[in-house]
Amino acid sequence: MKFKLLPVIITAAFTSVTTIYLAAKFQSNHFFSEDPLPVNYTHFTANNGDGLRTPPPADFQNAAESSVQAVVHIKTQIKGRTVLYQDPFFGDDFFGQLFGRRQGFIPPQTGSGSGVVISPDGYIVTNYHVVSNADEVTVTFNDRYTKTAKIVAKDASADIAVLKVDETNLPYMEFGNSDDVKLGQWVLAVGYPLTLDATVTAGIVSAKSRSIGINRTQSPSAVESFIQTDAAVNPGNSGGALVNTSGQLIGINSAIASPTGSYAGYSYAIPANIVKKVVNDLIKYGAVQRAYLGIGLLDRNNLNEQQLKELGADKTDGVYAAEIMDNSGAKEAGLKRGDFITRINNIPVRTETELLEQVAHYKPGDHVSISYIRDGKTSQTNVELKNVNGTTSILKKDAANLMLGATLRPLNADEKRKFGIQNGVVVTDISEGIIARQTGIKKGFVITNIDDKPVNNADDIQQAVSANNNKVQIAGFYPGNRGMYYYGLDLSRQ
Repeated sequence: MKFKLLPVIITAAFTSVTTIYLAAKFQSNHFFSEDPLPVNYTHFTANNGDGLRTPPPADFQNAAESSVQAVVHIKTQIKGRTVLYQDPFFGDDFFGQLFGRRQGFIPPQTGSGSGVVISPDGYIVTNYHVVSNADEVTVTFNDRYTKTAKIVAKDASADIAVLKVDETNLPYMEFGNSDDVKLGQWVLAVGYPLTLDATVTAGIVSAKSRSIGINRTQSPSAVESFIQTDAAVNPGNSGGALVNTSGQLIGINSAIASPTGSYAGYSYAIPANIVKKVVNDLIKYGAVQRAYLGIGLLDRNNLNEQQLKELGADKTDGVYAAEIMDNSGAKEAGLKRGDFITRINNIPVRTETELLEQVAHYKPGDHVSISYIRDGKTSQTNVELKNVNGTTSILKKDAANLMLGATLRPLNADEKRKFGIQNGVVVTDISEGIIARQTGIKKGFVITNIDDKPVNNADDIQQAVSANNNKVQIAGFYPGNRGMYYYGLDLSRQ
């Protein structure tokens, strides 16, 4: 039996050896007509001739070490306070007249965030929402030195606040140009997340000119044009620095998109160019000198594809002017409804958010060059920007900011005649702010006097507020209700 299997084994071995030899021979002679695909490892190697591997092109060490010296930990204290509650069914009058308005007590609270030192003499920028209700603010520097800070001014619309500490020769961060930020650019987020010590995370810029609606919760005139990154940002990072690889401040970290409240992949920073302009105004004037172009913008979210096509907004570049305001710079410069604005001072604007970001760089009285498309032709004009009152004057104390969340409009002649009064301003909207926190004022309330001075418009309110010592008494009435109502405001506790 063994002798019968031996020829089979020998034949199989010979066949295998012959097959291997022929395959090797044919391959060496390029038997196959196509070359194999080139495959390489994906490490980075510079062609420097020395055979040594070099570091990746982005090195964060210098930027990280310098920026942490200028980023501070902010801690806030909010005193306990008594609040008056409004009856949800019967309003203030029903049970208030019988038993007095119901009261409640909110216990003391603490909070924390981050801030960036922007000058050697102690000016610090942070978010409005970090210090908005604070009675006391302390900052802790990277070397653990702690100092009480004063709130210089705040702006709810841009979510920016400025603090000041009495120090000199502080390490500080220089502003970069956020208009130069590019998609895919490496950035660092520096702050104090989750009450940890100074923390640096890295990511890239994943989008620009983002509007996420978050600032509208604290101001009806919100300004949003965020830089979106995937650098890890968590609660406590608010007010911290977004830094480029040169160590320049290109944004102030403000928000995260997350279903859990912690980092889930997207973070948002206020561009440095907006921050710089707002900070300079707050320090110099105590209020932001906000400029308006004077056009109504198209809300694309409320229009379907067919409506956009009818307007020509589906293909034409630029921002559609849905309305031109009376007494505005846009109207005086000859802009018309239906124009597509494509550039502001030669900076391209493709979306409504990009346009608002560029206008936010300027103040009332500034002149900007506007490029626009009308009937398929490109034209150019110069526009003088104006303030909310339709003038170019400086608002030392912006009433809208001081009221923080109250939107006002003057009564018209018919309303004055109907109510039997000579002057008044009606509250058309209230969001989070000083009025909501300190008073029971509701929409529809008509303000007739502030500190016994009659008011007819925002300028009157500004003058009345500017003449006080932080304590203000607002007098007015609710249409349909009998009697006058009086509310007190402490402007030092905005």
